[in-house]
Amino acid sequence: MRKRSRRTWATAPGAVVLLAVVGACGTSPVSPGGETASRSAAPVSAPESAVRTSAGAAELITVPDVSGLNHQQAQDTMQAAGLYNLREVDGKGLGRMLVVDSNWVQVAQDPPAGTKVTAGTVITLTAIKYTDR
Repeated sequence: MRKRSRRTWATAPGAVVLLAVVGACGTSPVSPGGETASRSAAPVSAPESAVRTSAGAAELITVPDVSGLNHQQAQDTMQAAGLYNLREVDGKGLGRMLVVDSNWVQVAQDPPAGTKVTAGTVITLTAIKYTDR
């Protein structure tokens, strides 16, 4: 009979943990009745400016006006309206990343405020640093 090395025994627990993690990633929680439990987030109410109307199969959202807000507030306002596909641009054209959102002020947006769009529409938020004024 062949002896197992210490290396084999040391590797085995790691393999078990790896399999457990991989197995857990692909499973859904199951309730005692055998049904898959669904997770739902609490609904977020949109501000008054985010008026939603039905247009065929696509639901239209009115783009809120975020001009003059700091970038963090602008993002929060767009997301509260149901618009999550946000792109941010340095308004000075220097290609700077907007790292600390509250240090930037909104100077433009595309599409403009009041436009009716679908939820997946890309909204471009253009901002400059407060120190750029």
